[in-house]
Amino acid sequence: MLTWYLAVTRNERKTFWACFNGWALDALENQMFGLVIPSLLAYFAISEWQAGLLSSATLVTSALGGWFAGALSDRYGRVRTLQIMIIWFAFFTFLAAFVTDYHSLLVLRALQGFGIGGEWAAGAVLMAETISTQNRGKVMAIVQSAWAVGWALAVVLFSVTFRLAPENIAWRIMFAIGLLPSLLIFYIRRHVQEPEKQNEEIPKTEDKQPISSALFGIFSSSLIRTTLLGGLLGLGAHGGYYAIMWWLPTYLIKERNLSLFDSNVYLAVIIFAFWCGCITSSVLLDKIGRRFNVALFAICCVITVRIYLFTPLNNTQMLFLGFPLGFFTAGIPSSLGTLFNELYPQQYRGAGVGFCYNFGRILSSIFPFLAGHMSTSMSLGSAIGIYASWAYLIVVISVLLLPETKGRDLKQINQAGQIFDK
Repeated sequence: MLTWYLAVTRNERKTFWACFNGWALDALENQMFGLVIPSLLAYFAISEWQAGLLSSATLVTSALGGWFAGALSDRYGRVRTLQIMIIWFAFFTFLAAFVTDYHSLLVLRALQGFGIGGEWAAGAVLMAETISTQNRGKVMAIVQSAWAVGWALAVVLFSVTFRLAPENIAWRIMFAIGLLPSLLIFYIRRHVQEPEKQNEEIPKTEDKQPISSALFGIFSSSLIRTTLLGGLLGLGAHGGYYAIMWWLPTYLIKERNLSLFDSNVYLAVIIFAFWCGCITSSVLLDKIGRRFNVALFAICCVITVRIYLFTPLNNTQMLFLGFPLGFFTAGIPSSLGTLFNELYPQQYRGAGVGFCYNFGRILSSIFPFLAGHMSTSMSLGSAIGIYASWAYLIVVISVLLLPETKGRDLKQINQAGQIFDK
C-alpha cells in the first residue's frame, strides 16, 4: 500500500505532505462551523434555516473560489495560488472569532469559503501534475483522506475548548486558533516546486495568458460536455455530503438527545470510517477504474443513508451503522481529484478541476438550506435523508456518462480538448 512512498522522488514526497496537511487544515476550519452550530443557534438566537444559510453561503463562495483560483493557477502557477488561498481562508476564519452579530458571521463565513475552495483546486492540480501516472489514483485519494484528519482535529479542539471555556466564548477560541496552523502550512508550501509545462502547445506562465481564457476555455465546444457532466457530478457529491455532515451534529444532539460528549463519540466513528473509505478507494481506483469506483460508493451511500435515517434504530445500532455511513461517503470525493485532473489539458486543468469539483457547490448549497427549512415541517433526519438520497443518485447518473480515465498520461491530453495525441 505504501510502497509508492518509498519509490517516489523527494519533491513528490514534499508535495504530498504539503497538500495533505493543507487539506487537513481546510477540513479543520470548515468542520468547526458544523460542530458549533448548536452554540451559534443559542448565541445569536437564530433559526435552523438561518444556520443552514451559513453553510449555503460558504458552498457558493467556495465554488466561485475554486473556479477562479483554478484559473489563477493556470495563469500564475499552482504554488503561488496556493499561498494566496491559504492566507485568505486563515485570515477570515480568524476574524470570525470577533463577530458580534449573525450577518457579520455570514459575510465572514462566505469569504472564508472562497479561500477553502481555491486551496483545494490549486493543491489538487499541483499534486496530480507532480506525481507519476501509476501512483496518481492512490496518492490523490490518500491526500483526500486528510479531510478526516482535519475533521478529527476539529472534534478534539471542540471537545477540549468547550470543556475548558464557557460555551459563548469557546466557539470564538476555536475560530481564533484556526489561524496558526494555516500560516505554518503556508511556510511549508513556499518550498514546493512548480510542476513543469507538460505539453509544448501550452503557453508558459510568463506568456501573460489572460485569466478569462482559462475561466471560459473549459466551455469550448470540445470541452463543454465534460465540464457540464463534471459540474453535475460535483453537485451530487457535495449535495449529499453537506446535507448529511453539516446537520449531523445537530441531528444527534436535538433528535437523538445525545450530549456533546456522546455525539462526539458517534462522530469519531464516522470520521475514522471516512479515513478508511478514502484508503480503500485509493486501492479500488486503480483496480476497477474511476467511474465504477464513484458509482459503487454512491449507490452504497443511498442505501446506508436511508437505513441510518429512516429506520427505527436505537443509539447503539446508530453508533455501529456510523461506520458504513462514513466509509461510503468518503469514496466519492476521494476519487474526484484524480478523475477531474485526467479530463483536462494542462492549459485549462486548474479551471476545469476547480469548476467541476467546486461549482456543483453553488447548486448543492440549497441542500443544507432546504434540509434546515424542511425540518420545520418534518423531522430533521427525514429532511437530511431525502436530499442526500437524491444527491447521490445524481452522482451515479453523471459519472457513468463520463469517460473512464484510468491510466491516462496527463502529457497526452492536448489543449484542443482531445483526450490523447495520436
